[in-house]
This record gives sequence, C-alpha cells and structure tokens, in this order.
Amino acid sequence: MTALAKDSAARPAAIPAVPSFREATRLWAKIGLLSFGGPAGQIALMHKELVEERRWIGEERFLHALNYCMLLPGPEAQQLAIYVGWLLHRTAGGLVAGILFVLPGALVMLGLSSFYMLYNDAPVVEALFFGVKAAVLAVVVEAVIRIGRRALKNRAMVAIAVAAFLAIYVARLPFPLIVLAAGLIGWAGNRFAPRLFSASAHGKGTAGAEGKGAVDLMFERGELGHTIPKRWHAIRIIAIWLPVWLGPVALIAVLTSPGSVWAQIGGFFSLMAVVTFGGAYAVLAYVAQAAVTSFGWLSPGEMVDGLGLAETTPGPLILVLQFVGFAAAYRHAGPISPLLAGSMGAGLTLWATFAPCFLWIFLGAPYIEQLRQNKALSAALGAITAAVVGVIMNLALWFALHVVFGKVESVGWGVEVPVLSSLDWRAALLSAAAMVAMFRLKLGMLPTLAGSALAGLALLAL
Repeated sequence: MTALAKDSAARPAAIPAVPSFREATRLWAKIGLLSFGGPAGQIALMHKELVEERRWIGEERFLHALNYCMLLPGPEAQQLAIYVGWLLHRTAGGLVAGILFVLPGALVMLGLSSFYMLYNDAPVVEALFFGVKAAVLAVVVEAVIRIGRRALKNRAMVAIAVAAFLAIYVARLPFPLIVLAAGLIGWAGNRFAPRLFSASAHGKGTAGAEGKGAVDLMFERGELGHTIPKRWHAIRIIAIWLPVWLGPVALIAVLTSPGSVWAQIGGFFSLMAVVTFGGAYAVLAYVAQAAVTSFGWLSPGEMVDGLGLAETTPGPLILVLQFVGFAAAYRHAGPISPLLAGSMGAGLTLWATFAPCFLWIFLGAPYIEQLRQNKALSAALGAITAAVVGVIMNLALWFALHVVFGKVESVGWGVEVPVLSSLDWRAALLSAAAMVAMFRLKLGMLPTLAGSALAGLALLAL
C-alpha cells in the first residue's frame, strides 16, 4: 500500500475540523426543519448529524450532555442543541442552536392552532382528529419502549422506573421529588453497588479515538476556555438571563389584572419551566391535568388533539404547550380578536417555556463539563433517566384512558380507572392498528399519523 493510500485509509479516523459558525448555523436550521418524532426522534437526529456523520462532538460528551439535559426541567432536546451549540461557538452558538431548533415548529404550530380553533367543530376535522388521537397513543407507547431500552439495562433501573410510575400515578408525588429521589438513589448506588449503577450499566459509550469529535480537538488545543467557570459566573448569568426570562412575564402581569388569562398563562408556564422535570412527555402529564382540571382551558380530548398537532410539526414536542396557551387566550379574548389573543397567548407561552432553557444551559454547562469524569454524577443521571421512563408510562396510561374510554372515574388516592361500559371500540381498534403499524410494520410516525387520521374519517363516516 502506498503512503498516499495509507493516509487515505487513516483519514476517516482523524478528528474532523471544527465547523465554522456559518456551517453550524446551516446545520441547526436543517435540524430545526427536520426534527420530527418527539424528543426521542430529535435526539436520534442530532446524534446522527453531530456524532455519526460530522463528528463535531464525541459520543461520550454527547451522552454526558444529554444526561444533564434530562436532569433539567423543560425540553431536553432543545437544551441539548443549546449545549452543543455553546460548546462549539460559545453563547452565540447556543442562542442560534436553541432558537433555530424551535422557530420552524413554532410557526407551523401557530398556523395549526388557528385552524383547529376555527374549524374543530366541523365533522370532517373532528373525524380526522379522532384518528390522530389513536396514533398519538401509539407514539407515546413507542416512546416508553424506545427510551426504556436505552435506560433500563438491569434490575435496578427497572425497579427505579416502576417506583417512579407508582409514585406519580398512585401517590401523586411531584416530579421534582421523584427526580431528586432517583438522583440520590443513583448516587448512593454508585457507592454501594457500582456494578448496577456505573456508567457502563446504562450503555454509555467509551471515549476511544474513534469516539472523539471536533470538540475534543478544541479541548486538546485549549480552545474551550469558556467551559471553565470563571469567578462570579453564576451571579453574572443569573443577573442577565433571569430578567430576560421573567421581565416580560412580570410586565404583562402588572399591565393586566392578576386574575386575567395573560397573568395565568405567564405565571403557570413560568412555574412549569422550573418544576417539570423528565422531558416533554413527563411535562405533559402535569400540564394536561392542570390545563384540563384546574384552569378548564381544554377538554381531555382537545389536549390529546394538541399533542397530535405537536407530533406532526418539527421542533420540540413541548410545542403542545403553545397550543394550550393559544386555546386559553382564544377562549378568553375579551375585547380583542380571538385569533390575535390566541397568537399573543401562544407567544407568551413560548417565551415562558423556552427562555429558561438558555438560563439552565449557560448557567450549569461549565460546571457539568468539569464533572465529565465524575462517576457518582453519571450514576445519578442514569438513575434519573430510568425514573423518566416511569413518568412517561404514567402519561401513556393517562392518554389510553381518555382515548379508548369515554368516561373515567377516580377511586382511592385519586387513581383514575375507566368506566368499562364507556369503551369506544372504534378508538380501541384504531389505537391497536396504529401500534401494529409502528411496531410490526415499522412505519414512521408521520405515515402512521396520516393513516390513522384517514382511518378515523372512514370509521366515523360509517
């Protein structure tokens, strides 16, 4: 073999060049336009583009960042994009990555929300969404299975997932308490049973040469100075980003009455940005209950419709909250146009939901980067990921009850059970067909949603 041939053969193993800001911007725009499939699909897309194809970030750093984002409240997929963008191009890179990840889907969701509120009473639209609800149930079940396969590698992780499910479904414990307990279990497990709680137990990759990326090259060259927390880092970031996030929300609360829908939207979704852990599916379980039961903004069926709309758009699945904010303001528009009010409510929801993500990453990422080799932290993050599976199981059950049955009733401890006589055989049939399409026929999410919508139209026509 010639020297040139040897060099060519070795080139694929070399660490790639650091991308320019323009190259990164183009890729973040592409990811924002193509990131369908909820958080699991979006994380898979980013892994494919960033780790496998371009090798801008290594496998180990990618998973370390992902586990940290799973620990945070809010949409972990967008936070992961901000984290990687920040690693590559500092604060500007994080801003571009986070905004472009959300913007395309937010614009699509605004149009779909307007259409739904104007025409959801039409028989054709009602029939289409009847089918979409069935497919959404299949999507959530698939998310449980997909994330579970990655997180539940042994008996300890399975036990944590089951305990988290019982804690939220039966005991009604708050998300932060479940996440904290899982983290403490993982930390203690690393000390007393490292075989079950080590990073390798969660399927974490190694940091061999083939697993390195451009970020690792930057680190070796000493170009990642921004990942080292400076003096007063935390105070400076909080002083900048806390007013950016809460300033507009507080201003709206001052300009409107405390009981107005605007104050409710701003306050509720700002609170959600702090207390809802476990990613989009975990957030939805709490938001659905509050929006339907506490505020009366939506019916259970409309909440499932909103999730169906979010599943068909690119960007974070948490964009379903934009639909909730739109519906709340649309139905309490007062003297202004309902569509204008709905658009304002959607914008306020977006701000309260996504602005904090930049605060969490810019504040915590430098410290997390310094703890990349900390085994106790990795074990805690792995246990939290396992607990998230149990939280998503709760969401899957909640949707199943409200999609397949017309009525549910509460029994002891607030546990909901279905009224068996209210079984909707058409919804059950469509849900089963959607699961067969996704699990056995391996159809994608979008073909399954489209097929279920058309099947719902045909069934109700009969």
